[in-house]
Formats: sequence, C-alpha cells, structure tokens
Amino acid sequence: MLDVQATALPGVLILTPRRFGDARGYFSESWNRKRMAEHGIDLDFVQDNHSLSAEAGTLRGLHFQAPPHAQDKLVRCGRGRLFDVAVDIRVGSPTYGNWIGVELSAENGRQILVPRGFLHGFVTRAPDTEVIYKCSDYYAPDCEGAVRFDDPAIGIDWGLEGPPILSEKDAAAPVFNKLNSPFTWEGTA
Repeated sequence: MLDVQATALPGVLILTPRRFGDARGYFSESWNRKRMAEHGIDLDFVQDNHSLSAEAGTLRGLHFQAPPHAQDKLVRCGRGRLFDVAVDIRVGSPTYGNWIGVELSAENGRQILVPRGFLHGFVTRAPDTEVIYKCSDYYAPDCEGAVRFDDPAIGIDWGLEGPPILSEKDAAAPVFNKLNSPFTWEGTA
C-alpha cells in the first residue's frame, strides 16, 4: 500500500509507503517500480545518494540539474528530521516561482518526488540527519544550477531560528530573477 498525495505544485508528490511493524521494528518498500507505475509514476532511477548533515540548521540548496542531464528526485529521511522544499522553475507554468515544503523524518516515513524543472533544497531540523534520494540521471557538474535559498522573490519560510549552515557555493548562489531557466512548462492552461 502506498499513499500518494498531490501538492499545490503539479508533479510534486508526497509519497508515504506503508510500514509493516512488530516488536523488532518495521519493514517498508521505499521504491517499487510496479506500485509506482500504478500511480502514474514511471521513472527509471540510475543513482542513489546519501547525505549526512551533522548539525541542525544545515541548509542545502536550492539546486537543479539542467538538460540534457535533468533529474527527477525521490527524497526521504533515513535518520533525523528535515524540511524539504521544491520550487517551480518551468517557464510559462502557472505556478512558476511558487514553492511547497514538507517535513520528512525517519518517524513519518514520507518521501517527496521532485520532478525535473524544479529547484530542490532542504534544511535539517535535527543533528545527524541523513537524507537518501534517488535520481533519474547521473550527476553532471557542468549542468548544475542554483538559486539563493533566501531570495525574497520566492519567499520560502524555512522556519530557521538563526543563520543556516551553508556551503560557500550555496551562499554565493545567484538570485531568482537572474535565473535563465532551461525548463519550459509543457502543460495546458
């Protein structure tokens, strides 16, 4: 059983796999191609990533990977707790520049599907938070892009209690209005 919830951003989904538990703990399928296809999710993941953030307040993002190596991502929390964000950067989309955020934790078992055409980022809410995510294309440094996490044009409420812990690269990311998005919305009005 898989609970699939749509969000305010078409294509961004919250997936909660069922857990089967007993006194020892639980078992859960985090990815099952057949079950996902039953929900209209037909992706071929080629890379699995695992990141550890030692301190709460570590912010990674907002990132994207451009064509020809654009990535769909399925993100979950293996340990700890985080606030995960997706921002629509598909030119012409009725939700262009809009964002959604969801708490992912080891306890709630939620996952977020962030399709290509969206910025992605997260901030940790607990020490030693582990983020595990599948990607539909391989990492390609020449296709990397980023936008400032705190750009007022997007207005993400990260729920920060102080300055975040950032990489130098994320701290120097350009603002949203400087983004020349390589993605185009392919839907209809």
